[in-house]
Amino acid sequence: MAQPPRRPRTLADARTEAEAAFKKTTTKVAELPPKPVAIPGVKEMVSLRIDQDVLEYFQDGGPGWQDRINDALRKAAGK
Repeated sequence: MAQPPRRPRTLADARTEAEAAFKKTTTKVAELPPKPVAIPGVKEMVSLRIDQDVLEYFQDGGPGWQDRINDALRKAAGK
């Protein structure tokens, strides 16, 4: 299939096309890192700031308060 004849270009058009071609071949495409696979039952240590009254609410239930916070966050996340 033959391409249609090109119209005459001015110097500015040629420069613009050349710059566009150069930019296209030299610009890196940003790649997102792969999302890590969540392994069920594996917990990750994080630092989290929680209002004191909220923390006391969960701690008043005795041992297991971290699991109760995790359960509440899981429910809020729809998991």
